Amino acid sequence: MKKLLVGGALAASEISLGCWRLAKLDAKAAEGLVAEALALGIDFFDNADIYGGGKAEELFGKAVASLGVRDNILIQTKCGIRNGLYDFSKEHILSAVEGSLKRLGTEYIDVLLLHRPDTLMEPGEVAEAFEQLHTRGKVRYFGVSNHNPGQIALLQKAVKQKLIANQLQFSLTNSTIIDAGLNVNMEHDPALMRDGGILEYCRLEGITIQAWSPLQYGVFEGTFMDNEEKFPEFNKKLGEYAALKGVAKSAVAFAWILRHPAKIQPIAGTTDPEHLRQLARASDITLTREEWYDLYKAAGNKLP
Repeated sequence: MKKLLVGGALAASEISLGCWRLAKLDAKAAEGLVAEALALGIDFFDNADIYGGGKAEELFGKAVASLGVRDNILIQTKCGIRNGLYDFSKEHILSAVEGSLKRLGTEYIDVLLLHRPDTLMEPGEVAEAFEQLHTRGKVRYFGVSNHNPGQIALLQKAVKQKLIANQLQFSLTNSTIIDAGLNVNMEHDPALMRDGGILEYCRLEGITIQAWSPLQYGVFEGTFMDNEEKFPEFNKKLGEYAALKGVAKSAVAFAWILRHPAKIQPIAGTTDPEHLRQLARASDITLTREEWYDLYKAAGNKLP
């Protein structure tokens, strides 16, 4: 598994394991999945306090303790979503981290992300919370999720610590962060700038984009993989490249993300060890420029 520097500061596997669905597993299966990830060279694990109402963090923490691998992995978790609303208050951030630390069974979190933008955010409050957590050794690095450039800049102005990551939805069928940049000054829908130029902003500021739902279409509609009803031609093209590269179609879709020079870190959300093994193969292949654009167009995107 190749490595990348998250935010230019933290060496991590270029593919991470997302723990959202871990809550659906029993303790033995969760431990087996974490062990398989480590065997594949995946050392970066993405959690959130709301996943399974905290159960995902608990199961992950037990797996890490049982395997005895805390010093060999990087744990990321998120906070800021509370009871159907968003809360970036100092009080909530501090209490949320304490809860995560307890569930994860660890003394520190490697990366803490603010989950979704809170329009009632007071940057100074966030800065105070981050400083306290960092000074006390409870959080090493900080970042955000689903934030636009202005929101990040507003927060970074107050926060002493560099924000190193921004987790965004990104896949071959959800490619809005690149669509507008390919359709500059055009009078059609792909030219709409929905995120304020977040891709270029993150590259300029040295912020690593982490891709959530890298095999999904829509938001929670489902996967495009083997979806012959909605994406027959796209799956045919994925199959052609999978055969050419000697990997699974899902690995080709991950390799498409990894090919971008922004060094985007895709999050594998599977709970199936075999599927995880297939996805990890994406780190072994590199798509050409021609192959990258061919897949982009096969997914239904048009170049101007």
